[in-house]
Amino acid sequence: MSLPCFAADASGALPLHIVSPGGWQDRPGAALAAAQGFRARPGEHALLTDGSAVTGALVGRAEGPLPYGALPHALPEGTRWQGGDADLALGWALGAYRFTRFKAPRRGAALLVPPEGFDDSVARAIWHARDLVNMPASHLGPADLTEAVEKLGATHGAAVRIIEGAELVQGFPALATVGAGSPRAPRVAVLEWGKEGPLLALCGKGVCFDTGGLDLKPPSAMLRMKKDMGGAAVMLALADCLMARRAKLRLLLLVGAVENSVSGTAFRPGDVLRTRKGLTVEVGNTDAEGRLVLADLLAFAGEREPDAILNGATLTGAARVALGPDLPALFSNDEALAGALLAGAEAARDPLWRMPLHGGYASWLDSSVADLNNVAGKPMAGAIVAALFLQRFVPEGTPWAHLDLYAWNDSNRPGAPEGGEATGLRGLLAGVERWMGAVPQA
Repeated sequence: MSLPCFAADASGALPLHIVSPGGWQDRPGAALAAAQGFRARPGEHALLTDGSAVTGALVGRAEGPLPYGALPHALPEGTRWQGGDADLALGWALGAYRFTRFKAPRRGAALLVPPEGFDDSVARAIWHARDLVNMPASHLGPADLTEAVEKLGATHGAAVRIIEGAELVQGFPALATVGAGSPRAPRVAVLEWGKEGPLLALCGKGVCFDTGGLDLKPPSAMLRMKKDMGGAAVMLALADCLMARRAKLRLLLLVGAVENSVSGTAFRPGDVLRTRKGLTVEVGNTDAEGRLVLADLLAFAGEREPDAILNGATLTGAARVALGPDLPALFSNDEALAGALLAGAEAARDPLWRMPLHGGYASWLDSSVADLNNVAGKPMAGAIVAALFLQRFVPEGTPWAHLDLYAWNDSNRPGAPEGGEATGLRGLLAGVERWMGAVPQA
């Protein structure tokens, strides 16, 4: 089903004329556009009229989709348009999105007739991921998040299994411990798809709400914690895109869905947990729960001997301090995988930023009572230390990449409305497709 910002046919559609700064002054309507202050800046528009009705619009040419994202809510409501390329259509869809579950939008978006052959699978996946991240925790708990994986599997003909209860406690003990404080029981969704090609494992942190546990967050830090399942939403969206494009690979998607709550059954600072891999972990801070969730997922993925593992998580504030909200921090133990992801992200104009897996900090995770602590004893390099923790659960020699991402837009911008975001999704997709081209087919 196409997105509601796209028109099914071109009847009554007005033309969008895409122009460059030096190539529009002699066009019909140029004087009217100039009088509106039009300078053909990327994504900027000026309406053309015949004196009584709108007849079209000039739009400044942009590099990449996002600058076009202002158009759906800037052009007159109810109008229908055609013109532009796939970048414009994608930017249109990203900008048209609004979260409408509990409140109707102030106005409807203008409609676009997408160019012939336009694939809207990426836009649809981003809309879905944004909906998941925007959903209040009262309406999206662990069961709801894993149900989203089940629905995705049904859409693409993938096999999905939900692990819960005693099986979860036995097979994912650290993850189960993180969720033990909530009346909404933790669970893991396992999706498998594809019969040929390299095996790619995707692991997503799905903490549906994070109070911080007994190391309780201050109220201001809890306001956006419904988005702590953003890594799972992005991995789910990536799997959606790859399956929609019938990628020549085998896919394993793991979503660890938990809620980190405060209760008499919540785990405590100083507890020692066992993990699926067999390593013991001392809990230095219950608010560093995401890495415990991912530890068991990474171990499970590694047992399948994948050609690569990719995980996504809203893991550390340190990554945001270093890179801000729009640049996911990329950590990787494999140059080829990292290179493919970075090149794909650059081509998609959806950047990733590589950070070092500096082994010199590994000893900061030492514990006197367990194999390792879940936090460092030093208040520095928090994103690197978290990545080093995760690396302990990845099999030696398995290419692995970790994305520490934000999953949120703090304000409205073209193509990026305030609220939940599938941060890095377009770059990851382009990067995985490059990696697939470099990996021998199974």
